[in-house]
Amino acid sequence: MHREDFQKGLKGKRVVVVGMARTGMVAAEFLSKMGADVIVTEMKAADELGTSPDRLRSLGVEVELGGHSPQTFLRRDLIVISPGVDPSIPPLEEARLNGIPVVSEIEFASWYLCPPLIAVTGTNGKSTTTSLIGHILSHGGKKVFVGGNIGTPLTEYLLQEREEVDYIVAEISSFHLEAIWYFRPWIALLLNLDEDHLDRHPTFSSYAEAKGRIFLNQGSKDWSVVNIDDATIRILIPETKAQLLPFGRERGGERGIWLGNEGVITYRGEGDEERFSLERLKIIGMHNAENIMAAVGAAKICGIPREVIQESLESFPGLEHRLESVGEWKGIHVYNDSKATNVASTLKALMSLKKPIILLAGGRDKGGDYYPLRGVIKERVKALILIGEAKEKMNEALGDLVPTYLVKGMEEGVHAAWDMARDGDVVLLSPACASFDMFQDFRERGITFKEIVLGLARKQG
Repeated sequence: MHREDFQKGLKGKRVVVVGMARTGMVAAEFLSKMGADVIVTEMKAADELGTSPDRLRSLGVEVELGGHSPQTFLRRDLIVISPGVDPSIPPLEEARLNGIPVVSEIEFASWYLCPPLIAVTGTNGKSTTTSLIGHILSHGGKKVFVGGNIGTPLTEYLLQEREEVDYIVAEISSFHLEAIWYFRPWIALLLNLDEDHLDRHPTFSSYAEAKGRIFLNQGSKDWSVVNIDDATIRILIPETKAQLLPFGRERGGERGIWLGNEGVITYRGEGDEERFSLERLKIIGMHNAENIMAAVGAAKICGIPREVIQESLESFPGLEHRLESVGEWKGIHVYNDSKATNVASTLKALMSLKKPIILLAGGRDKGGDYYPLRGVIKERVKALILIGEAKEKMNEALGDLVPTYLVKGMEEGVHAAWDMARDGDVVLLSPACASFDMFQDFRERGITFKEIVLGLARKQG
């Protein structure tokens, strides 16, 4: 495949967009606007969709719902897949055998992007780091578009009639990276690698390999910002041809971004050194220290002054559903960590809180192992409340450590936690599982949790 054939123009090109969530909708609209002959194919039936296909149809886009017809994928010039679509499904495999290029939406969008691209991936912390980088750059007077997996597809930037930005900052998932060809970020950040999405990737190695593809097309003028403390990432580092900027625990006088024992981050560049205090920050936890180090690295590469970075770190409010403080009632602090959809993320949340914890966890299992939670649960968790499809599996792995309760759903779970919590305790929703057994996504799960908590608090007066 030669991207130049598509960069010259899309008029008359026959393109399939697979998946009709927001990413697919926006990609199809952009393709149509550029004159392509577009068909969108979606496995869900019309009554299962969260959005209407009417706008696409009004633009002349053909819409196929309720399944993928094999003939839809043939006699086409290009196939663009949404991140939720498995690139190994049979219609896509057959299309590849027929020489039809299959690319992810971020790959396709990157062909038409002009501003420097800063791409953030990893198992956990992607959204926080992406948002923090955008916050720092904006505070430094730069015009920034923040998008990707964080909620705004990159093709949406292409659709907008707006002044050109200085930087594009994008959250990138392993699903995006599976189907890239030329995608080349100027700055690629790899935050961490832990078990996740093993319901999609056959092994942890294949998942890590997909993440490592973020470095695939980088060259000597690009930058790779990586967590040097992560053993799996250290294996991937030799694959990058870019300039390396590591971050992690303090390592003598080496170039990079380092966290000292005193809770100060030090940036060491070419002959200069700058220090950043974590004392007045609104976000907590070691995992956020890692996110901050990565963001500082990207900001320094972009030439942002130390004072601007420090001010930005202190003013950054954090993101909803990421160890978010819901409130404190009678000495009981409640946190919403609904975005913790894997074991590693829940582990980091538990390590960030010092008081006795009543943990509400469970949901749809993603194929990972819950055993890594045992040590911290035994040490810090007062009681474990389990919900969702994975509750039996989680109970088998963890239920012998602390008093454990299996409940029907979120409301019963929150009520149980509220009743047993005492002054000095923490009630924490940190599921270690996906949300799709009971909720549309982690956002709906977190909002539901907060609404139940606030309702109980109002009743209590």
